[in-house]
Amino acid sequence: MSAGGIAAIICAVALLFIAVAVAYAVIRLGRFIDEASVSLAALTTETTPLIQESTRTLELVNSPLESFAKISRNVEQVTTKVSEAATDFIDHSGPAVKVAGALITAAQAGKSREKKKKKKAE
Repeated sequence: MSAGGIAAIICAVALLFIAVAVAYAVIRLGRFIDEASVSLAALTTETTPLIQESTRTLELVNSPLESFAKISRNVEQVTTKVSEAATDFIDHSGPAVKVAGALITAAQAGKSREKKKKKKAE
């Protein structure tokens, strides 16, 4: 055996080790991919009912909120109509408001006179 033959044997053994290392890495990678597939399938199986339950819960929460929104809109409409009616009344019946204010003032003055009379009587 000459030096060239020994070098060829060393190269062949080195290539054999490289081939074995690559084969080992490919086998490990294949097992990892298989485990990842199993884990993904289990995760999908477990999360599907959870997502469905979450969707149902959101639907149950949204239905009262829609009713509340309708009620709020109705209250807003009624408030707007009352405000418009009060504004129209004040704008169109200015003298009536002045008379009502004078009557209220007179009634309060009458009450204060009655209180003064009661104090003097005591």
